[in-house]
Order: sequence, then C-alpha cells, then structure tokens
Amino acid sequence: MAFMCQRDSWARQFTTRVVSCRPAQLTTKNGGKKETLQGFQVILEDTILFPEGGGQPDDRGTINGIPVLRVTRQGPDALHFIQAPLEPDTEVQLALDWERRFDHMQQHSGQHLITAVADQMFGCKTTSWELGHQQSTVELDTPSLTADQVAALEESVNEKIRARIPVVVRHLAEGDAEGDGVRSRGLPDDHSGPVRIVSIEGVDANMCCGTHVSNLSDLQVIKLLGSEKGKKNKTNLIFLAGNRVLKSLAQSHTTGKALTSLLKSGPEEHVEAVRRLQNSLKQLQKNGLNLQRDLAVLIAQQFKSNPAREPVFVLHRKDGDSEFMNIVANEIGTGETLLFLSVGDEKAAGLFLLAGPPQAVEKLGPRVAELLEGKGAGKGGRYQGKASRLGRREAVKALLWEFVNPGSSEQ
Repeated sequence: MAFMCQRDSWARQFTTRVVSCRPAQLTTKNGGKKETLQGFQVILEDTILFPEGGGQPDDRGTINGIPVLRVTRQGPDALHFIQAPLEPDTEVQLALDWERRFDHMQQHSGQHLITAVADQMFGCKTTSWELGHQQSTVELDTPSLTADQVAALEESVNEKIRARIPVVVRHLAEGDAEGDGVRSRGLPDDHSGPVRIVSIEGVDANMCCGTHVSNLSDLQVIKLLGSEKGKKNKTNLIFLAGNRVLKSLAQSHTTGKALTSLLKSGPEEHVEAVRRLQNSLKQLQKNGLNLQRDLAVLIAQQFKSNPAREPVFVLHRKDGDSEFMNIVANEIGTGETLLFLSVGDEKAAGLFLLAGPPQAVEKLGPRVAELLEGKGAGKGGRYQGKASRLGRREAVKALLWEFVNPGSSEQ
C-alpha cells in the first residue's frame, strides 16, 4: 500500500486510526552525544508522515499534538516514535511539519531533474545522492566535470523549471510491463504492494518512494555550487533547490553587509581587503615570534648573570608557547638547575616543561604532571606535556624545592 503522503504529497493534515502502540526506545544525538529516549512505536492505518527512504529523510509532525520524533518503514508499515501512549483503534489527527516536507520535496525532485539531465547531456549516471541539512549532493559516475559542463547543466535544468513541466506519480503492479526501462536502483527486499513511478514528463521516469513536487515550477530555481572529487573515481555535484537558494542568497547578503562594515570596502573589494589583512597578520605573527624568542634569551641571560642564582628556576608566561620554554631551557642549560616553565592561562589548561639533571627530571616529571592533572613524557633531562590545572603551579614549586633541599621549606 502507498501511504497517504505518497498518494498526496501536499496533504498537511489527516485523520486516521491507531493500529498498534508498543513501548520502544530511540537513540538520538543531542549536542554531539548519544541519548536514548523512552517512548512508543505507533502504527497507523495510514499516514501523511513520510518514513525515511530513497535518500530522503523522514518527516516531522504531530499525532494528536504529540511530537513525532522519528518515522521509519518496516515492510508495509510506517513506525511513528512518540513519547506518549495512544490507545489502539482510536481516531487520531495528524499534522505535518510542512516547511521540512516541502524542502525535502524540492531537493528530491531537484535531484531527479539533475540526474536525468546530467545523463542526457554527458552520459553521467547517478550512483547515489544525499539530501543534507544545508546542501545536497549527487554522486556521478565520472572522474570529473568541467566548470563549463556544470554551467551548461545548471542552465538546462533551470530552462526545464521555467518550462513548467509536470511531475506525475503513477502506481503500477509489480512486474507490469510499463515499468520496463524505468530508471531504478532496485526495490527494497521487504517491498510489497504496487511499484511507484515518478515521471518528469518527457525528461525522466524513475522508481521512487519519496515525496515530490507536482510541477517543476515548484522548484523555483536550482543552483549548482560546483563539483568535487568523490570516492572511487566519481564526482560529487553539490546543489541547492528552491527555498534553499533564497535562504543562501539572504545569508550571503547579510554576510556581505557585515563584511562591508568591517572592511570599510565594497563587496567587489572584499577578497583583496581580506588578503591584505592576512598578509598583515602573518607579519605581526612573525614579529611576535621574534620578540618571544628575544625575550626567552634575555630571561635566560638575566638568570645566568646572577651570581646568587638559585637551584630552582620557575617561570610562567600566559602568552608563551613550547618553543619559548625550550629556548629558555637551552639558554640556561640543565646541568645543575631544575627549571619548571609553563605557558597558558593560569586559571585553565596550558603547557609545561620540566628540565634539569636527567635523573631528577626522570623522577619528578610524572609527579609534576600528576600535580597539574595533566600528561607528559620526555627523556634526556626534559619532561614536557599538557596541564589541565596550571593554578597548581605553587604545589609543583614546593615539590622541586623539597627535592633539592630535603626537609627545608621553599626558599
């Protein structure tokens, strides 16, 4: 049976009945972390909520006001995951998240059009496609596409959109001769019922379970963002269709206005203005590094010139780096002095270096890392690593003084 969403992709509300409702779990990602939700898997007599399939993500919506968090297909049934139970054989009202659905319809029909025209123009077969959250990708069985080919393909698909070509859905019995020669990647193993054919009149006919627009004019426009090298000698063609093009244009306009204000130049000068800023930043970074190196040498020389220098040298700089610490250690030398150097925000994480006589460093290094709640490694009189708590530097200082002068307090 074709679901109501497949018989009428434009239906936004629908009344049906509950067939079954059983406890279930749903694993989702929340902020990048997996989360397991407790709820119920509901099967309805029919549905306007499309279960994922054919490269198209599933719909969102509500059942009696209860949010539907996932819709999947299992054989002839659509499984709706919700977090409140429903009584079997009761009548329920479905409402569709139309903005999400129409976006999917535009991208999916756009993919059919791009696939058909790319094959007709260049003989490039589509091997897969992805309907992404922000942009979609068609994988073509060709090593590359030239910029001229991409431009010609974009012009051709948009000509067909302007021609307002109808998109027609037919249902055929499995094995019907009318389905012979129709583009298809094969039916799922658990498929049952009629075969669904989506046709762009005079352009394409394809077996597909997804939801589609009824006329190419519903796509508004297609923008090909370019091509890139794909897997196994294939090419990925990236595109936007319909409202996504308008949203992308609005976002670009907003970004352009912000850059004009920041760079004090018109849009046509933005690239050159950013290039100048990058060059200036590189020079500043180079100057900063040179100053850091000079400062490290100066600090080391100042310590060495002190006739009353102590056996423990402790130094922290918020804006230093590992090179800075190693220059200080190299300049001072580690034959007799124990050096504990650190860089970074004292209230957060950072880097540390312990240098000195090899036997002392080998013994003290792991203890220093432990005090700083960090990790490190080293050999030959150097032990360095990352510290989670630079605020515990005083404890490290006390440890080093206790080592060089057992039984005495820190100097």
